[in-house]
Amino acid sequence: MNFIANFIYLLSTVLTFAIFGRVLMSWISPRGNDSVSNLLFNITEPILAPVRKLLPRTGMFDFSPMIVLIVLQLVIPRLLKILI
Repeated sequence: MNFIANFIYLLSTVLTFAIFGRVLMSWISPRGNDSVSNLLFNITEPILAPVRKLLPRTGMFDFSPMIVLIVLQLVIPRLLKILI
């Protein structure tokens, strides 16, 4: 069980950093034509796209990264307590 808990923790940490990186790269390189933006897009889009579909349109603001990060911070610690 400890292996699974460590894997989930590592995966959530990588995903959190990838989402923060994607948000930062959207300010630095808004068109996303560089390899770092493409990598972060490929890592995070499978998680962000379903959340984005559930949220109402807010113009040019995308709140899906914030929603996913909040859910990660709420769900992962509880899941780890169950597994450990």
